[in-house]
Amino acid sequence: MVGNVTLLRIIKEHKCMRNGPNILIGSLALGDILHILIGIPINVYKLLAVDWPFGVLLCKLVPFIQKTSVGITVLSLCALSIDRYRVIASRSRIKGLGFPKWTAIKLSLIWTISTLLAVPEAVAFDLITMDYRGEHLRICLLHPVQSTPFMKFYKMAKDWWLFGFYFIVPLACTAVFYSLMTWRILSGSVKKLDKHIKQRHEVAWTVFCLVLVFAVCWFPLHLSRILKVTIYDEHDPNRCKLLSTFLVLDYIGLNMASVNSCINPIALYVVSKRFKNYFKATLAAACCRSSKAVLVQEEKQSFMRSKVTEPPSDNSNSGKQESASADEERKTFLQKFACLKT
Repeated sequence: MVGNVTLLRIIKEHKCMRNGPNILIGSLALGDILHILIGIPINVYKLLAVDWPFGVLLCKLVPFIQKTSVGITVLSLCALSIDRYRVIASRSRIKGLGFPKWTAIKLSLIWTISTLLAVPEAVAFDLITMDYRGEHLRICLLHPVQSTPFMKFYKMAKDWWLFGFYFIVPLACTAVFYSLMTWRILSGSVKKLDKHIKQRHEVAWTVFCLVLVFAVCWFPLHLSRILKVTIYDEHDPNRCKLLSTFLVLDYIGLNMASVNSCINPIALYVVSKRFKNYFKATLAAACCRSSKAVLVQEEKQSFMRSKVTEPPSDNSNSGKQESASADEERKTFLQKFACLKT
């Protein structure tokens, strides 16, 4: 959470970081924040409890927001891969703050498409009640009986749809455009390795690492779902053992998918020197401001206490000594404050 918020703050406060790819990375961070705030707490609750006390509205809203955040991640990665190929293949220098309108259009499309693709989740999920071991339980799940032909098809093909669009598409997009980018570099189409070309290569490597992290984190969950669709047979006498195995895989997959939302800022810190420097500067500034405020408050309180408990002066010598002591305290305070400001 701290990493994603810091990432958004870097892009907001530093004008030189507000270029096309960084704004898309900011969109990625915003999608991750949505997942951290809503998806992770709900997943943890579902693992610990069976009953759903939050009502029908949240039962539909939570999976909708979860799928929206994943869609934002997927489409942002695709847009970044396409953008890196376009920039690497371009012979002209692209200015850091170029194409603001095109970037705004891309962001609008990413968020709109992600929202629309998540609508079936809100329709399909519902709250059902059942009696289990003497308890009346309310369970939020994908309803086993759907009313329309489209929703029946969606329920039947959901796992394949999630695997295809939310996992294969970003990997395929990255593979295609990075292969084209590599071919152009090796074939000599990109000849000048000046400072700007090297910066483009660094950003391309950063995007590739983000896609790789995404693939590693989401693979266990998609593997569990596809195995459940292809292997599980409700008439199999050993189905209980198989379901137990799938539950373990689901548990691992959900945790790995949640890690993806938290690890992207760390990946950026490791692979991008520019983001690393800005992360250090932003976090150091935040820490120094808080430390400075605490120290100033402590010094003020200490100074006031010394004034209250100070005995009255009896002679001129003691007055001079006290004045010198007070001057020394003020100098020490100013030195500490000056150090903090630097």
